[in-house]
Amino acid sequence: MLPSQPYLLRAIYEWIVDNEMTPYVLVNAQNDEVQVPLQYVDNGKIVLNIAPRAVSRLELGNNEIMFSARFSGNPTEVSFPVSSVMAIYAKENGQGMVFNEAENGGGDGPNTAGKKTKKPKLKLVK
Repeated sequence: MLPSQPYLLRAIYEWIVDNEMTPYVLVNAQNDEVQVPLQYVDNGKIVLNIAPRAVSRLELGNNEIMFSARFSGNPTEVSFPVSSVMAIYAKENGQGMVFNEAENGGGDGPNTAGKKTKKPKLKLVK
């Protein structure tokens, strides 16, 4: 079957926006395919605001997420594989979804080969 993560990302994004909240994604920036402003990467991760008012030309594809945004006033093209998304959540209340390694392409299920996967801890950025 196709990975469920891109479908879940789109659904949670729509749910957050429909509730008039701000969708944030936590991205593992330690992947060579991740194109983000490196000065905003902290401990190998970056939190990005993907609200309609914050980005333009947002594409939540099955393999890649792309958009244009301004960072410190500079227009920047951002792109990263869907598999690098660790979580999507509402800024205002933290509700959303955390993806485990298996959902990110690291295995066939939540407990692959008897190994437990650790979920990243979310730190709400204000």
